[in-house]
Amino acid sequence: MEHQEEIKCLIRDFKEHFNFEQITGNDQSLERWIIVPDVNRPGLELAGFYDHTEPRRVVIMGLKEMAYVNQMKEEDQWERFEMLTDGWTPAIIIAHDLPCPPILNELANRKNFPIFVSSLSTSQLLIDTVTYLDEALSPVEYVHGVLVNVHGKGVLVTGDSGMGKSEIALELIRNGHILIADDRVDVKRTHGQLIGHAPELLSGMLEIRGIGIMNAAQMFGASAVMSRSVIDFVINLESWDDQKDYLRIGIEETEPYSILGIQVPRLVFPVKEGRNMAMLVESAVIDFTLKRRGFDSSKDFEERVYNMIKKKNSENK
Repeated sequence: MEHQEEIKCLIRDFKEHFNFEQITGNDQSLERWIIVPDVNRPGLELAGFYDHTEPRRVVIMGLKEMAYVNQMKEEDQWERFEMLTDGWTPAIIIAHDLPCPPILNELANRKNFPIFVSSLSTSQLLIDTVTYLDEALSPVEYVHGVLVNVHGKGVLVTGDSGMGKSEIALELIRNGHILIADDRVDVKRTHGQLIGHAPELLSGMLEIRGIGIMNAAQMFGASAVMSRSVIDFVINLESWDDQKDYLRIGIEETEPYSILGIQVPRLVFPVKEGRNMAMLVESAVIDFTLKRRGFDSSKDFEERVYNMIKKKNSENK
């Protein structure tokens, strides 16, 4: 069962991540939230055009904006800076270590509004800020499952409780693969990819029925765990059903796993006594990797069958 939460980014965390110098506002001003993963260079707003402005974006002012401000009348500055420092705008960042305009400084301090100064160029500040906010504000879904890195691929193993997901993860770790999360996987969409990680409380831990909680890093070494991984592949475990037809040849279409608007290749593994599930996961990942490189065993087999039928038809003629 997946659960999605609304994500917000605290200005305090944003400031500390970039180590910005704060020139206006006190500590309380850092309690504002950023909820839009985008920035605004306020050229049109400084000119007095506010239509279609998204006021909830972080404002970045660079060389062009400051050059424009320097030729503005004071009354215009009071009006435009009043708008830029309203209750919706999270913060203003000034690039190139440029001095803050006195009127903007006075208004911001009067409102306890945070203004930061950065030595970065405007373009670099734009890239770094958008990249950070895109990740920090990307939606998160909680997935019941196990995430392991097998042969360099992130494999999300899902299925009902009691299907043996954690036991599979334990066997994979023993085989030299890497644990990212057990029981609950927090999944984010970042730059068109799904990134999975464990909640802080469960990081590096495995729960094995009959044993209890195990610390994978202590048992198998620090290299046995990772903080996060891209999710490349999903394996869904389900109880074996004699009445159901399972994938056998490999040319049949398999419904992908869809989460946060991204579809990931998926296989269904029927769980039955005597099957080595960890070995099957390893084999599935190798087969998946080979298919990505253009080597598809199922298509090779299909071609063999086609050629054999064609040969027999020719002989019968």
